[in-house]
Amino acid sequence: MPHAPLPPLVTRLTRKEFASFQGLIFKMTGISLSEAKQDLLVGRLARRVQALGCHSFSAYFDYLSKGKNAAELQAMVNLVTTNETYFFREPKHFDFLQQQAEQHRCEGKRAFRVWSAAASSGEEAYTVAMVLAETLGKRPWEVLGTDISTKVLATAQGGHYPMTRTEGIPLPLLKKYCRKGIRQQDGTLLVSKELRQRVQFLHCNLLAPTAVTGLFDVIFIRNLLIYFNLETKKRVIANLLPFLREGGHLIVGHSESLKGVSQALVQELPSIYRRQTPVPPARAGA
Repeated sequence: MPHAPLPPLVTRLTRKEFASFQGLIFKMTGISLSEAKQDLLVGRLARRVQALGCHSFSAYFDYLSKGKNAAELQAMVNLVTTNETYFFREPKHFDFLQQQAEQHRCEGKRAFRVWSAAASSGEEAYTVAMVLAETLGKRPWEVLGTDISTKVLATAQGGHYPMTRTEGIPLPLLKKYCRKGIRQQDGTLLVSKELRQRVQFLHCNLLAPTAVTGLFDVIFIRNLLIYFNLETKKRVIANLLPFLREGGHLIVGHSESLKGVSQALVQELPSIYRRQTPVPPARAGA
């Protein structure tokens, strides 16, 4: 039996419909969409709306709001979240990470733990892993990468990228930790199995990071806070602090600031903050 034809592609979003999606997206992700993002939202969702046979954004919103469509809600989140990243982005942060790892190597025996809290497709987490592998070697260290998008996490877990994404990786590390694709995989690279096995990826919403356990020496949360209003920034940072060791560091993007967000953090360097007050106990697994 032939499939019913798809409805026309919906390319208009009323102000009322946009307000409905604004509220839903804010509730689910904390992201505040300005009025200027209306066309962007249409571009991200229009083909999904059509594929589901919906004739309007209102019909799609009603479908999402039934409360029985968790998979579709996640699909919507995957489409509307921005996931731009690359290896060794903002290199000074990784120079700082290396210094912290070197200090830990001299002082402690426990595992040195780093959390890439907005890991996207994994380049940041694997960059962290390269730095720790070089600095700590066989000494214990752990890297966790989390993201709200299941789509980018699938890429992160595979560790398979176009060769064009390797520009930021120093050549010695590229040769040591990446495998060049051949034949059908020509033009791609695969992060080495040894490195992939040292990085764990989890689905996590930073509005309620229930999947995460233990304490971390460094938490990266770069280029995410720019999408949040002040109250959401405060909420997200408050959610991260119980997982940051006293004296540990939280790193944001160079265009971001935590001014007025938390008194528990003191700025040590541009975009790098240190936890200065006693940390509430984290869940088991430290």
